[in-house]
Amino acid sequence: MQVEYAMEAINNAGSTVGVLCSEGIVIGAERKQTSKLLERSKHSEKMYQIDEHVVCAAAGLTADANILINHARIISQQYQYTYHELMPVEQLVRQLCNSKQGYTQHGGLRPFGVSFLYAGWDPIYGFQLYCSDPSGNYLGWKAIAIGANNQSASGILKQDYEENFTLRQSLGLVAKVITKSMDTTSPTPDKLEIIVLTRQNGKVVYKTLRDEEVQEILTEFKIVS
Repeated sequence: MQVEYAMEAINNAGSTVGVLCSEGIVIGAERKQTSKLLERSKHSEKMYQIDEHVVCAAAGLTADANILINHARIISQQYQYTYHELMPVEQLVRQLCNSKQGYTQHGGLRPFGVSFLYAGWDPIYGFQLYCSDPSGNYLGWKAIAIGANNQSASGILKQDYEENFTLRQSLGLVAKVITKSMDTTSPTPDKLEIIVLTRQNGKVVYKTLRDEEVQEILTEFKIVS
């Protein structure tokens, strides 16, 4: 029952979408403005960097997400300190999910009300995209949508996703899915947050798109007129 309540928190969160392609990974999220009196945050509200090779997006309770992200960073740094190499992405996800699962079976504790999309690269499996939920389950995906209206978002992904997509096409798909899931008919760049994970010169590069770059994508793929 507690897990079901935690899942409700995720279903009420803004849409978050991830797409994997050969060139990298694109993750996008809807920025929900609850009040026009709120000042726009200077930092990302949903995207977190766990280590130099892993980033993630959260859907659900931000306070719960912050606790788990800090825990994930410690896990990754301890591995790097011990073995002098970056932690394999799936191993990091598995250890964090083991901690999440522990909170579902002990009295006096409640599950964390947050789901994550993890995007990472390692020399073993290359680019990887995982999703975990409050129960501690996780799976690898080629394309995935979580949060509000995830059923309709998943429907668009199933229809439009192709494995041979370029990074640019993946950006267009992510932007399309998020805008179609919004409760507005006039999406603007400030309502979307998009990050890209790629490799350049042998290093993993994590970039957050500026509003102008998001607008370019919306126009190029005819998402807005």
